[in-house]
Amino acid sequence: MLLDPDMSEETYIEDCQVCCNPIEITFIMIEGNLRSFQAVKLQ
Repeated sequence: MLLDPDMSEETYIEDCQVCCNPIEITFIMIEGNLRSFQAVKLQ
């Protein structure tokens, strides 16, 4: 999975490459450094 370092904060839904289930991805970047990352499997 690639994250865009130009985004300061983003939430999006992506299908898992292994099981094809949707996953909600949330991350926070500060000055190009990843500060927070969360991936939650959606039902």
